[in-house]
Amino acid sequence: MSLESWLTNAWLRRHEPSQQEIRDLLRIVERDLGDARSDLSADWRFGIAYNAAQKLCFVLLHASGYRAEKNLHHYRTIQALPLILGAERKGDADYLDACRVKRNQAEYDRVGVVSDSEAEELIAFVKEFRRDVIRWLKVEHPALC
Repeated sequence: MSLESWLTNAWLRRHEPSQQEIRDLLRIVERDLGDARSDLSADWRFGIAYNAAQKLCFVLLHASGYRAEKNLHHYRTIQALPLILGAERKGDADYLDACRVKRNQAEYDRVGVVSDSEAEELIAFVKEFRRDVIRWLKVEHPALC
């Protein structure tokens, strides 16, 4: 599949990104990474780190000229990751999708879903992912940096 086939399936719509939009999303990532290091429960730190990862996926998709439609918005945004960065990033998309499910459990179902080590693992992942997304932006869409 490709992003164009997703557009045909009405899973995405076209989007004209702006430099300000991308900068704002990256500022949210910075804020969330800082907040995820706070003295909060592992559930909340994980949720905040997940939000940062989700915003990085938004950056990839928006910079590529698309937005996910409302239905399955977070899921589709994450699944677009290997379509944009390459098939070798499928494992990252799978990891973030598992994080999405876990975050939803912690947000809506029960307390104590996430361990401290899982929160720290996601925070570390997001820091590395942020570097990769910024590197990609500078190469593929320098006008948006």
